Amino acid sequence: MAAVDQKAATFTMANKRLHGAGRTPRVDHPVLWLGLLSVLYNGILAFINHNITPLSMTHVAASEGLILASAIIYILHKGIYETDLPAFLFLLFTLVVTIYVSVLNRVPFVDNFRNVLIMFCFSGLGGWSNEKTIKLTFRWASLAVLIFLIFEIVSVPFYVSIVHPSDYFANTRGLLPLSYNKTGLFQNALGFPERFSFGIIDHRSSSIFLEQVSLANFCGVIAIYLVSMWERTGRWDRLLFIGTAVLILVTNDTRTMLIFCFACIVGYFVFPKIPRNFNLALMPLIIAAGFLVYTMKPNATGDNFTGRINLTMKKIMELDPLAVLGLSVDRVAEFADSGYVYLIYAATIFGVIAFWMFVCLFPAGRTAAQRRCAHSLSLFIFLNMMIGGTAVFSMKIAGLLWFVVGYMRFHDSPRILQGRAADVPS
Repeated sequence: MAAVDQKAATFTMANKRLHGAGRTPRVDHPVLWLGLLSVLYNGILAFINHNITPLSMTHVAASEGLILASAIIYILHKGIYETDLPAFLFLLFTLVVTIYVSVLNRVPFVDNFRNVLIMFCFSGLGGWSNEKTIKLTFRWASLAVLIFLIFEIVSVPFYVSIVHPSDYFANTRGLLPLSYNKTGLFQNALGFPERFSFGIIDHRSSSIFLEQVSLANFCGVIAIYLVSMWERTGRWDRLLFIGTAVLILVTNDTRTMLIFCFACIVGYFVFPKIPRNFNLALMPLIIAAGFLVYTMKPNATGDNFTGRINLTMKKIMELDPLAVLGLSVDRVAEFADSGYVYLIYAATIFGVIAFWMFVCLFPAGRTAAQRRCAHSLSLFIFLNMMIGGTAVFSMKIAGLLWFVVGYMRFHDSPRILQGRAADVPS
């Protein structure tokens, strides 16, 4: 009885802090700017690279490190609460696996730790965000993406004069433009005649992300945000997000996100009826479906669903047995287009299991909105890993993705630490 009373008192105190005196929570500016920078930092660096001074990969890594360090400082300042432990323990487990893999391969390998650190930092920032802050973050991020997307559609030369993706990737990634690429765009955005397309523009759009895959996946992040926050999103924000998503879909030529967005529309009504723990079956079901496709069309190749699925399934079946235990990390770069295989090589089979459980069990499932968030997250990640590679782990996408997941986990439940109510974000 005492424990129940203490918990009730905790919730009451938190509610009084949040709603007391009719005050509206202020924007939490550190959270706002870190959320925005996760989306915009590559575009900012590209502008500097083209218009001020050439940059290198060191500048990109330093920028990303500064964002993550700032997020860690913010989270530690707030404190680690009981409800934060799943994310903290996942990060700690990943650190142990990282040390294990680095020692066995006699080379420092931190890719997987960096991926999980992004998940930890931005789910933590989302957990401390109030509603006003998360709405403003997504509004400004979407507006920036929309503005640069319109620039790119209306005039490629003008768009290139601002960020020049080709030069940026040449200087910071060593990806020199091919001889036929005179546009200034990232060469992979040029596409090819057989590629699925709505024919709106003559290439795959990239916007502020500079390359086409991240822009496509940002459309998926918008869909997850909308399906989770629809009831609390105003009319003008709905128009902004839907307009941005539609413009991405018709110019980016992304089949996967087109299907995912339709799934989210149906899922808005269906997801609340599905228990959150069903997500644990989703990854095995997607892999089984991939195996079925491979069995039916084993010779399918090319840049289409069957071809991409077959590529992933072939690489799964050709797995180096030592890779399962983390002994072939030197080959990880070969699997940038096959998410499941990349994760096995980078994190060992134990890291894959931990990642699977975290994605499925970390999101809350108490309310209809939380279940919509949980199911759309799992579908987005596990489907992406079957037909794509490492894009869902990049900060450009994972930042705001885990930001909304963290917010949805905590937005209706205060943290509890040593019998005290958590501080409510100002």
